[in-house]
Amino acid sequence: MTDDLLLDMRDVSVTFDGFRAINNLSLALRPGEMRAIVGPNGAGKTTMMDIITGKTRPDTGTVRFQGRDLTRLDEPAIARLGIGRKFQKPTVFEALSVTENLLLSLKGVRAPFAVLMARRSAGERERIDRLLHLTRLEAVADQPAGGMSHGQKQWLEIGMLMGQEPELLLVDEPVAGMTDAETMATADLLREINRTRSVVVVEHDMDFVRALGVDVTVLHEGSVLAEGTLDAVSADPRVIEVYLGR
Repeated sequence: MTDDLLLDMRDVSVTFDGFRAINNLSLALRPGEMRAIVGPNGAGKTTMMDIITGKTRPDTGTVRFQGRDLTRLDEPAIARLGIGRKFQKPTVFEALSVTENLLLSLKGVRAPFAVLMARRSAGERERIDRLLHLTRLEAVADQPAGGMSHGQKQWLEIGMLMGQEPELLLVDEPVAGMTDAETMATADLLREINRTRSVVVVEHDMDFVRALGVDVTVLHEGSVLAEGTLDAVSADPRVIEVYLGR
């Protein structure tokens, strides 16, 4: 039943200058699910997320979120529906404190920089405290974001995304450049988020994907090559040939 799906992509294709980046791609995500998307470079992972968020419009196929047709909406409208996206490189306000970054991200806050000068409401303080606890950044709450480690900046940006209260988070290679300890902490963070939100994670780090403990979709040449547990797809001869064997 499609009504039971949070995200439903069916037979989606898109071509750029004669190159078919997405080729008859179908992907279904249930409410509350976290899914890892893997595949070689050029497999279509980023283009898939561009289509979901409205940055790229597909040539053919349907994309529905909670039953709504996303192909008719622009990026801001899709974000308002409840889809948040985190790109690979963190973008935070480096001169502002961690708390101020989170304050600016909160859903419903208007005239952002005027907000920094105003007294915070009890509700805003409570929401920020929850985000600081979620992202394990309580100890650096008052420090400038620019002085934090790469991993901490990634967690802050995930916290800022959560400030928008999305139903679905799209997270692009969150552990690239992280230490092993930061990588495992990020897996913990995303599992915690997944208790209340659906999450799609694009990633290359197989140790991180294993730590997430979720089903995996393998993309190749713009299509789904395999889907299932990490152990199952890792044993698939086609996946070994095009991705793991390289």
